Amino acid sequence: MMSEVASEPFAPCPAPFNMARHVLQAGVSRGSAPALSVLGPLGARTWSFDAVRAAVLGTATGLLRCGLAPGDIVLMRLGNTVDFPFAYLGALAAGLVPVPTSAALTEAEVVRIIADLAPRAVLRDPDVACPDHPATHMTDALRDWRGLPPAAFHMGDPDRLGYVIYTSGTSGSPRAVGHAHRAIWARQMMFEGWYGLRPDDRLLHAGAFNWTYTLGTGLMDPWTIGATALIPGAGTTSGDLAGLLAAHDATIFAAAPGVYRQMLNAGAPPDLPLLRHGLSAGEKLPHRVRAAWEDATGTPIHEAYGMSECSTFISSSPRHPVRAPQVLGHVQPGRRVALLGDDGPVPLGAEGTIAVHRGDPGLMLGYLGAEDETAARMQGEWFLTGDQGSMDAQGAITYLGRHDDMMNAGGYRVSPIEVEQALLQIPGITGAGVTDVEVKADTRVIAAFYTGPAALDDAALRGYAQTKLARYKCPRLYIHVPDLPTGGNGKLLRRALRASFEAKQ
Repeated sequence: MMSEVASEPFAPCPAPFNMARHVLQAGVSRGSAPALSVLGPLGARTWSFDAVRAAVLGTATGLLRCGLAPGDIVLMRLGNTVDFPFAYLGALAAGLVPVPTSAALTEAEVVRIIADLAPRAVLRDPDVACPDHPATHMTDALRDWRGLPPAAFHMGDPDRLGYVIYTSGTSGSPRAVGHAHRAIWARQMMFEGWYGLRPDDRLLHAGAFNWTYTLGTGLMDPWTIGATALIPGAGTTSGDLAGLLAAHDATIFAAAPGVYRQMLNAGAPPDLPLLRHGLSAGEKLPHRVRAAWEDATGTPIHEAYGMSECSTFISSSPRHPVRAPQVLGHVQPGRRVALLGDDGPVPLGAEGTIAVHRGDPGLMLGYLGAEDETAARMQGEWFLTGDQGSMDAQGAITYLGRHDDMMNAGGYRVSPIEVEQALLQIPGITGAGVTDVEVKADTRVIAAFYTGPAALDDAALRGYAQTKLARYKCPRLYIHVPDLPTGGNGKLLRRALRASFEAKQ
């Protein structure tokens, strides 16, 4: 048996099609029902489905009145406010191509994006770094546009360019990922394959408005099915989230793994009788965090694996929960996924590169301006993720880390994820990052960087590791650090750990 799952194909995307129309269509029958509540310490500000639709289509009118035409690229430099989703969907409704970007980018980084894409307009929050652009529209104008008469949805080929997002390249150079309007159609495979989402749900996402994880899982997907999105207001801390879940009757909670860890560190969550489960994505969820959350709340966390090029396509779900520490989940219904070696799918149980079929409706159109790099990620009919995994006889997929994060120890390839999961079982360790470091010319060893109240005894750490891991997997160095470096989306930056260590040698 080989490591390949080919589900029944998902229904094809209808044509003509518009992504924003698809997101807002269920809300037409919901009218005055709450679509979005922004949660703050003094209560919530709520928008009905009618109000969201009016804001989006009024924004579309404002953009078109600026002289923009379907297909024009619009760069978004907006902060953590509702301006972000309204502008994003407004641009899509008008047939424009929005480019959502992190507010944390520096002006120099934005200069490179502008040089890459030559946007026709920039939508900007004055508090967000951005160089001057001749067609800049500030947030005051965007807010005024919400009251304009509604524009008609620009309908067209579902395969046409819909939006562009930037992803960190393995080379360290960000890449522009082009997605078609049909990408939103593919997200329906997550509703049962990951979320267990229902129209009566109240989904609270812990992220900021201007994070694509929040934009998709926290806003567009609930609206697509007619559910209510709950988003914490700017300034909300991890310690506030448990109270918000309880106070606002959240039924599903979505966050990055680090948020769950921080919430647990802040103390036991209150009773959450309406919460059915949590969702986790962005990086591997430590098994200890999953178990601690279940013990504290009585609810499971369902994890998903995906990437900027194809969102999520492997996940645990209420129908197919997983318990094993390293297992991500199963291929979502409608997807076709394989674990590839040099000659195609590898045997069950063997390590291979996680790959998604190039016919998946959620797969990117390509890296804009980088056709060679796009082609390099394709192997015949497969798109190579660059991540490693294995599949068991039941189709459950275990994550073994990124190909470029994999370490080499005496000729054996070692996953940092596996070592980190083992170390996180040690009392006194609150976080762990593992990578290989150069200790002298041509000599690399595995190093474990860990956080906790105090440094632990190296000999005791080595002894524990040897009881959990093969000797070649055990770290040679243990380094206590005040914190672990993470990117703007909370992902652990193992390369930053390596660079910091080697700079001191």
